[in-house]
Amino acid sequence: MLLVSLLVALVPNASTLSVEDGAAKKRPNIDSEAKRAHALLVDLQENLASEKGEKREWPYEGVYREKGQIPVGYRVGGTAISAWALIESPNHAKSKESQAAVARAVEFLFETLENPAMAAGFNGGYDVRGWGHAYSLQLFLRLRALKLVPKGQEKKLDVWVTKLVETLHATEIVESGGWNYSRPGGGAKRAPASPFMTAPTLIALFEAQKQGEKVDAALVARALDALEGCRTEAGAIPYNTGAKKDEWPGAIGRSPITECVLLLAGRSSEDNVRRSLDNFLEHWEWLEKRRKGTGTHVPPYGVAPYYFFYAHGYAALAIEFLPEAERASYRERFVERLFQVQEASGGWNDRIFPRSENYGTAMGLLALLAPKLPRPTGWTAPAPTTQGEAK
Repeated sequence: MLLVSLLVALVPNASTLSVEDGAAKKRPNIDSEAKRAHALLVDLQENLASEKGEKREWPYEGVYREKGQIPVGYRVGGTAISAWALIESPNHAKSKESQAAVARAVEFLFETLENPAMAAGFNGGYDVRGWGHAYSLQLFLRLRALKLVPKGQEKKLDVWVTKLVETLHATEIVESGGWNYSRPGGGAKRAPASPFMTAPTLIALFEAQKQGEKVDAALVARALDALEGCRTEAGAIPYNTGAKKDEWPGAIGRSPITECVLLLAGRSSEDNVRRSLDNFLEHWEWLEKRRKGTGTHVPPYGVAPYYFFYAHGYAALAIEFLPEAERASYRERFVERLFQVQEASGGWNDRIFPRSENYGTAMGLLALLAPKLPRPTGWTAPAPTTQGEAK
């Protein structure tokens, strides 16, 4: 493995050799596989409303339904994540098909975010619209930062960025901080936050503030308090912030991204990030046992299939938070895992539904691109304002 690590450190995109069961196995070329995943993702775009309609979306499909249909929040969130992966790829600038697919997706998001089901609010005890809000904001901010907003849509995108920031403020769990798609008492009652949802939401809000949007420092502080306060003595991040009961290996999917977000706000450390990655790699088999499985939070560790590529996308990001000298070794171990579960198509899928290859491939592509992506924006709370002395 030392030779492998040295090779990766010197030539990070070259095909390298790993040893598996005593036999040499050639690892796929990262750039080639990223290009393949990018092309596949473009091809997977569809129109859920009409087979003959213009392809504009990449809906995520899980076991949860609303009136028997894929929730609007899943359609919005899955589309935003897939478009985000496309624009981060260097192949996007070379592909008119990719650019056209993203332009159609942006139009779909503008239209679908107007749906009453995507307004600020919460129905029943389970509502996934916040997933769509957070990742639409993430996509729009990245489009703006990369100067890739589809021509003629600049003003509309600016309006939606502000609206989405306001919506996330309106849907915060004020009493405890953060956000959650599962609130058994309904949206009007106190509930613990979901680190799985809160951490990516904060990443988007940190960047929104950097781009000039108004983000309430108190809201961010409450969310950070909730995340930091739920860490167990073993360093695991529980399923929700209300109880310190979930330990490794059940926490390996959400812990890396949570530690990264806390570190971006000065509330964690490289040691905590490293520990989360070590546990991810050590206990990876428990994620794999649930990949393409039925049900959701199945004993003994409550690992749901939908954690699989979420975990991989953000574990790859977390590696880039380590000291540079350590990254090559972690990348090599991570990539071996990722390619171990690659589909014959060149994509990835953690669900029993063929359509969910959209999401899996998007997260897999973001994982492959992680070493070349900019570090997410950090958070510095604005200085409190003081009123001038009365004259």
